[in-house]
Amino acid sequence: MAITINGLDYPLPADPRTSLLDFIRRDAGLPGTKKGCDHGQCGACTVLVNGVRINACLSLAVTSEGDDITTIEGLGTPAAPSAMQAAFVFHDGFQCGYCTPGQICSATAMLQEIAAGWPSDATHDLDGAPTLTNEEIRERMSGNLCRCGAYANIVAAIRDVAGAEA
Repeated sequence: MAITINGLDYPLPADPRTSLLDFIRRDAGLPGTKKGCDHGQCGACTVLVNGVRINACLSLAVTSEGDDITTIEGLGTPAAPSAMQAAFVFHDGFQCGYCTPGQICSATAMLQEIAAGWPSDATHDLDGAPTLTNEEIRERMSGNLCRCGAYANIVAAIRDVAGAEA
């Protein structure tokens, strides 16, 4: 019985009350995923579980057995960053950087959601494919807060990766 994070297996925690966030940081030794509010309100702990973004602070580690979890460390490396990681650096999509891992994981999943045709509250035509507008991006990223206010640069980074015109 194990949890797979970034392609590596880790034994389940002894305490079934351990959150996925605490397991990732403490037991797996992956400090990129941040603990912000610990109440699912800020998005700093966003990770991908089977390609879907979740707040790791709201999930128990034991419920992730058999899932494929991807953290910021699993998206790319400093030598070979993912396209989203590189775009955040290029567009200065961060200031203090604390929210950045969650923002990048969320943005990565968000583009997959749009490609799959999942609507949001900002999607105008529910019968057609969602259009990547600034309004659509802001709505879909609304679960990730940035206390520094780097939102315009975050949107620019996402648009860059999506190949969308401003």
